[in-house]
Amino acid sequence: MSGWSDLLHSSSKLLEQAAPSAQFPPLQRNLDQLESLSKKLKAKTLRTEAPSQSIAATRLLAREGINAEQLARDLKSFELKTTFEDVFPAEATSVEEYLQQVHEMAMISAVQEAQKDNLRSFDDYMMSVLEEDWQKEKRDFLQSLSRISTLPRRNISDSSSGITRQGQIVPATSSPQISSGPSGMELAPLANKSILESKAAAYAEVVKNLNSARERGLPFKPASAFKHAYESLNLDTSGLKSVSMQKIWHLISTLMGEDSNAQWNVPKKMSLIMGARRHLEWGHEKYMMDTIQGHPAQAALGGAVGNLQRIRAFLRIRLRDYGVLDFDAGDARRQPPVDTTWQQIYFCLRTGYYSDAREVSRTSRVSQQFAPLLNEWITTGGMVSVETAAAASEECEKMLRMGDRVGRVSYDKKKLLLYAIISGSRRHIDRILRELPTIFNTIEDFLWFKLSAIRDCSGGSTSVVLNDGLSPYSLDDLQAYLNKFEPSYYTKNGKDPLVYPYILLLSIQLLPAVLYLSKDMGDEAYNIDGVHMSIVFADYGVLSEGSGSGQKLGVMDASAEASSIIRQYGTVYVRHDDLSMALEYYVQAAAALGGGQLSWMGRGSVDQQRQRILMLKQLLAELLLHDGGIYLLLGPRGAGEGQLGRFLTDWNTRQQFLLEAARQCQDAGLYDKSIEIQKRIGAFSAALDTINKCLSEAICSLSRGRLDGESRITGLIHSGNEILETFKYYPEISPQERSNVMEQQIVLRQLEAILSIHKLANMGNQLDALREVAKLPFLPLDPRAPDFSTDIFNNLSPHVQACVPDLLKVALHCLDNVTDIDGSLRALRAKIANFLANNLNRNWPRDLYEKTRRKRFGGGGRVIFRSQTPVGHIYRAEASKPKSVLEWLLSNPLLMGNGVAIVEIIGDGKCSCHYRSGHCGNQWWFCNCGGGGGRLSGDGDRRR
Repeated sequence: MSGWSDLLHSSSKLLEQAAPSAQFPPLQRNLDQLESLSKKLKAKTLRTEAPSQSIAATRLLAREGINAEQLARDLKSFELKTTFEDVFPAEATSVEEYLQQVHEMAMISAVQEAQKDNLRSFDDYMMSVLEEDWQKEKRDFLQSLSRISTLPRRNISDSSSGITRQGQIVPATSSPQISSGPSGMELAPLANKSILESKAAAYAEVVKNLNSARERGLPFKPASAFKHAYESLNLDTSGLKSVSMQKIWHLISTLMGEDSNAQWNVPKKMSLIMGARRHLEWGHEKYMMDTIQGHPAQAALGGAVGNLQRIRAFLRIRLRDYGVLDFDAGDARRQPPVDTTWQQIYFCLRTGYYSDAREVSRTSRVSQQFAPLLNEWITTGGMVSVETAAAASEECEKMLRMGDRVGRVSYDKKKLLLYAIISGSRRHIDRILRELPTIFNTIEDFLWFKLSAIRDCSGGSTSVVLNDGLSPYSLDDLQAYLNKFEPSYYTKNGKDPLVYPYILLLSIQLLPAVLYLSKDMGDEAYNIDGVHMSIVFADYGVLSEGSGSGQKLGVMDASAEASSIIRQYGTVYVRHDDLSMALEYYVQAAAALGGGQLSWMGRGSVDQQRQRILMLKQLLAELLLHDGGIYLLLGPRGAGEGQLGRFLTDWNTRQQFLLEAARQCQDAGLYDKSIEIQKRIGAFSAALDTINKCLSEAICSLSRGRLDGESRITGLIHSGNEILETFKYYPEISPQERSNVMEQQIVLRQLEAILSIHKLANMGNQLDALREVAKLPFLPLDPRAPDFSTDIFNNLSPHVQACVPDLLKVALHCLDNVTDIDGSLRALRAKIANFLANNLNRNWPRDLYEKTRRKRFGGGGRVIFRSQTPVGHIYRAEASKPKSVLEWLLSNPLLMGNGVAIVEIIGDGKCSCHYRSGHCGNQWWFCNCGGGGGRLSGDGDRRR
C-alpha cells in the first residue's frame, strides 16, 4: 500500500502545480472511475491487436527489409504445391547419397512432366480427331442431300444398254473379310467428288475397251490407254511434286514395252529392266532439252536438230567452266581442247541415243578399244558374253587401282562408269559407289546406272559369271539396297508421296508398288490408280517378276493378290447397283488369276485356266444372285441374250453353270431366282420341283397358323401353271425331261388337293373336307375301297409326304366335330388308324398317334404280350395303363427275337374287326376297333 500512497501523493502535487487550462478543463476522477475506464479502453484495444506471433513475424520481416503490408496484399490467394525437395532427409550422410537422391527426384520429375506432355498431346489429338470427324459427318450429310440430283441411280434397262453410271470410288479402312474384307472402298466426300468420280469413270471406260479388245482378239495397249485417260483429266497442274501419276503411267507403259516396237530376245524380267531404263532415258532427254532451252546462248545449238548436236549443246552448258571443248576447237595447236569423248558416249547412252553413242565410240581415237564392247552391249540388250564382261572388268580394275590422281578432271570418271556397266561386276559397282559417293547427282542417274549394269541371273545360270569368279550385279541386289530405307525417306515424310512407288516400279517391285498405292486414303485417290495398275500388270502376266527382295511370291500368289484387289474394287459397283461395270472388273479379276492376256486366248497353263474358270463362275454367280443380275446376264428372256454369252460361249458350259447357280440360290433361300433361272434354261422339271417344295412348306406353314404361308401359295401356284404352259410350246424337250415334268405336275395337283382340304377345314366345312380326304387318290383313306396289300405312301413325292401328317390332323379334327350318321366316318377313322399303323416307322408328330389312340381304346384295361423264342422260352409283359398296342409292342425289346408273338387285349369294348401286320420278323394280330377285346394269334388264323 505504500506504493499506492506514494503514487497518490505525487499525483496530488502535480495536480496542484499544473495551471488550469481553458482548452482542457480539469477532470475529477477517483480510483474506481479510473479503473473502470482503463478496463473499457483495454477491451477496445484487444479487438484490433494482432497476436503475438503476427507481431513477431512482422518484426522479423521488417528486420529483413520486407514490407509486411505489401506482402499481405500479394498473398491474398496462394496454393501449396509439393516439391520433391521437401522429402529430402534433413541431412545426407554422404555426397553419393545426396546425388543419388537428386538423380531419383530428377527422374521422377521428368516422368511426371512427360506424363503432362502426353496428356496434353492426347487432348490436342482427340480434339483434332473430333474436328475431322465432325467435318466428315458434315460433308457426308451434305452429300446425302445432293446425291439424288448428282448421282442418279440406274435402272435395269440402263444396265442392258451399256450405260455406265460414273461411280465415285475410294477405299476405306477392312479386311477380312477379303478378305475381304476389308471392303475397303466407298463414295468419296462431296468436296473431292469431281476428281475421284472423273478418275474412276475414265478408268472404267478403259477397262470396258480392254475387255472388248481381248474378247475379239484385237491388239490393245492398256497402260497407254490408262495414261491417256489420266492425262485427259488434267489433274497434274501444280508441278510442285517431283513425281506425278502421269509420270508413273508413262513408266508403266515403257515397262510393258508399249512405247517401242523393237523385239528383244531376252527374258521377261530383263525386258522389264530395259523398259525402266528407257523411261529414265526419256526423262533425261526431257531434262536435257529443258536445260538447253534455259541457256540458249551457252548451248549454241543453232539450227542443228540432230541427237548428237543436242548432246554437245548440253555439254557446252555442263562443262562451261572447263574451257574449250574438243568438238568446238578450231585450232587444236593453239590451245589443247578438253576431250569429251567419254562424256558424249555416256550422255548419249543416258539419253537413249544408242546409235549416236556407238558412232562416237567408233570415230574417236581414245575409245577405239571400247567401241566393240559397247556395240555388243547395245546389240544384245545388255546381255554381253563372258569374254566381253571379263575384258571390261579388267579395264575397270586398272582404273580403280590407279585411283583418282591429282589434277585429273572429274568427267574422266564417265569412262569408269561405262566400263562398269559393260562388266556388270557387283564388286566393281559397289566399290565405285563406296569410293565416289557423289558421282551421281540424282536418284534417276543412280538407278539408270544400276539398271544398265544388271545381268539376268534367273535359273542360276553360270554363264554370266565372270572368269575371275566375280559375281554379276543382279536385280535382287538393287532391290535389297533400295529396301534398306523406309518409305518416308523417299517421300520426304509424305511431302512427295509418289516417289516411293516410283522407286519400287523402277526396281521392278510391281506388286509391292500396287499394294502401297492401294493403302492410300488421300484426296488424290491413288488407290484407284493402284487397282488399274494391277490390271495392267496382270494382263501382261508380269506380277511374279521381281516381286521384291525378301518376298518371293509364286505366279499364283501374285496373281491371286492382284485378283483380290480388282475384285474388291468391283464389289463397290455391286453395292451401288452398277452391275454392268462390276461385271467388267469381275472379268478382269478372273483373267488376272488365269494369266492375263493369255487366258483370253486359251494359252495359259492348265492350272491357270482352271483357276480362271472357277473364279469367273463364282463372280458371275455373285452377280446373278444380286437384284437385276438375271436380267443383265441372261437378257429379257431365255438364256442367250445377256452378257453371260460373252464369257461362257459354250451352251453346255453355260447351262451347267446356271444349274449350279440355281442350286446356290436354293441353298441361300432365293427360291424365286432359282425358279427363274431354271425356267430360262428349259429345266422345267427342276423348276416345278422347286415350286412344289416351296408350296409344300407354305401348306405346312398355313396348317400351323403362320400368316406367311397363305401369302406365298397363290404366287407359287401361278408360277407352276405358267411353267406348265411354257413347257407345252418349248422346242426340243427330251423324253426324260417330259416324263419328269409330268411327274412334277402330278405332285403339284396333289398339293393343290391337300391345300383345298385345309381351306375347307379353316372355313368350317368339316364334312366337305372329310369327303375330299376320302377322295384323295394317292392315300388309302376311302372307306369304300378295299385295303391295299402294298404301302403306296412310299411312292409319293417327299413334298406330298411332308404334308400328310398335318392333313391327318385336320381329318381327325373334323371327325371329332362331325356326327357319324351312317358309319362312314367310323370307317374313315379306321382307315386313318390302319394308315398310321403301317407308317409307325416314320418320324411323325407324337400327338398324332396319341390322338388316334384315345379314339381307339376306350376305358381301362390291360395288354398282355406273350412271345415264344426259338429256344422255347416264354416271356410275359403287362401294361397296366391303356396304351396303343402297336406302340407298346414296338417299344418292347422281346419282339426283336424270331418267334411267334401272341397278343391278348382285354378291354371293356367289343371287337368287330382284325388287322394283320409285321415287324422285325414277328407276326402279330391286334384289334383294330375302337373298344378292343378278344384274342388274336400269330399263327395266320383270325380268331376271336
